[in-house]
Amino acid sequence: MPTWLITGCSTGLGRALATAVLERGDNAVVTARDAARVEDLAERFPATALALDLDVTDHARVRAVVEAASERFGGIDVLVNNAGYGYRAAVEEGDDDDVQRLFATNVFGAVAAIKAVLPGMRAQRSGTIVNISSIGARITPAGSGYYSATKAALEGLTGSLRRELEPLGVRAMVVEPGAFRTDFAGRSLQQSASPIADYAETAGRRRKEHDTTDGTQPGDPSKAAEVLIEAVLSSDPPELLLLGQDAVEGFRAREETQRAEVDAWEHRSSSTQLTP
Repeated sequence: MPTWLITGCSTGLGRALATAVLERGDNAVVTARDAARVEDLAERFPATALALDLDVTDHARVRAVVEAASERFGGIDVLVNNAGYGYRAAVEEGDDDDVQRLFATNVFGAVAAIKAVLPGMRAQRSGTIVNISSIGARITPAGSGYYSATKAALEGLTGSLRRELEPLGVRAMVVEPGAFRTDFAGRSLQQSASPIADYAETAGRRRKEHDTTDGTQPGDPSKAAEVLIEAVLSSDPPELLLLGQDAVEGFRAREETQRAEVDAWEHRSSSTQLTP
């Protein structure tokens, strides 16, 4: 049976995925900053679940968790980098310390986990790395510039990682969820402390005090978990997995807009070639 290491399992997609993985009989290392929040999974599945504290910004702890997982289950077959949170601010409003913490969690925490599992995956010439991104990386809503930037960075890294690992039997993929019924737009969402009035009609509309989406999102985390598991276990997993009808629609709309702009500027873009 495969062994999964999933970060950010206390709520939302991470929790749903950990539950689904364990229910199908797989091993799972379920992590949260406070392991007490996932201890019930270890109690429910004592033979196949290991609940551990993990703050992904603590890279020494990331390595320790990977070592503990390997000692318990003999290795890691699937890493799911799910830990992360949202941050809303106009680009000008973003606080430097807030932005650094956001990148430390959403990007560099994932990198630390990837680097920690790869020696084992390379040795066994198998494994899958799943990086949870967001449709926001593609549609870049006003007010989510920094969050979108973290996810775009993760996607760029994953694309190169996939090509580096394919010859070694290890796979990497990106997952772009749309809006799911989780705490993401509620408890987990952070924002700048000092809004600027000029952005009230753009970034300001998406501040927490004006956002009515929490609790009304169309996506079902349990259904997303099942699709994600199916993709990971597929003989030919996608490089990019969209989750949610809104993600599919957002992807297609953005692709059509960009294609139209490329076509409109193709002549001028191509004119920059050196003349033979």
